[in-house]
Parts: sequence; C-alpha cells; structure tokens
Amino acid sequence: MLPKFDPGLFWDVNFSDIEWEKNARWVIARVLSRGDLPDFHELVRLYGLERIKNEMLQVRFLDNKTLSFVASLFDIPQEQFRCFKLKQSNPSLSPY
Repeated sequence: MLPKFDPGLFWDVNFSDIEWEKNARWVIARVLSRGDLPDFHELVRLYGLERIKNEMLQVRFLDNKTLSFVASLFDIPQEQFRCFKLKQSNPSLSPY
C-alpha cells in the first residue's frame, strides 16, 4: 500500500516506484522541507518520530527553515546535525 503523501511532493520520480524503506532519508527530508501538516502526519505514521530524528541527524542538506523546525521538534541543537556541520565547513561566498 502506498503512503498517502501528496504525489506533487515527488514530481521528479514515479511515485509508485519509490522504495520507501531504502530511500527513507530522502523521503523524510523531502516531506519535511516541502510537505504540509497532513504529509507530516503521514510521515510520522510511516516511519515514527525516532526514525525521523535519526535520519535527519544524518542528512547532508536541509534548508535553514527545515533545519530550525527539526531542531525545535526534537529539542536538539542545530550544531549536532550533519547538514549544519557540512554547511559550516563549506562556507558559501558572501552575497555582498
């Protein structure tokens, strides 16, 4: 049975071909960064909060807004997330 996510979240892949367990980290990051509240509830139903937390600690990239949300949700300092450490070690050019 396919999860009940908005298929528009996965516009770039065939929704029915997604391997939900194998690609859990990618799915979780995609839903957290682009989904809405019903998608979040489906994500928790599918993976559980502990799995979501563990996967998000290891993800290589999250936008600032999603990182802030996940850090607040799990009460974990942003500095403990891999994406934060990678961002700090690879600073971008100044916009000025």
